[in-house]
Amino acid sequence: MKQIEVVAAVIRKGGRIFATQRGYGDFKDWWEFPGGKMELGETPEGALVREISEELSADISVDQFLCTVEHDYPTFHLTMHCYLCSLLSEALHLNEHEAARWLTKDELDSVKWLPADVKVVEELLRMNDHELLE
Repeated sequence: MKQIEVVAAVIRKGGRIFATQRGYGDFKDWWEFPGGKMELGETPEGALVREISEELSADISVDQFLCTVEHDYPTFHLTMHCYLCSLLSEALHLNEHEAARWLTKDELDSVKWLPADVKVVEELLRMNDHELLE
């Protein structure tokens, strides 16, 4: 089975978490944490900074490792390294996604998450508010 290694940013601001909606592919309209594939020789943190710049035209601080999710999709195995992040710039521009929302912890279950991202949401819900918020 094909193996894909990616990074995901759980961007926090003002007690909310940033979620993006896919505008393409098999999981179009499903929600995910922004991020993407690591390039050869990149650290997960470096890949996250690059991916968020490309996808959202934003600068982030990679604050803390959250979890690594292993998930089998029908055609590939995904390894996703997830980090709690914060914005260094205010502006966000959706270069690849069709929509985005800032969700409170209580609203995390209000969108249809990609299967691997569900595991990240479960991790976030286990955290106390002090741990989760910036």
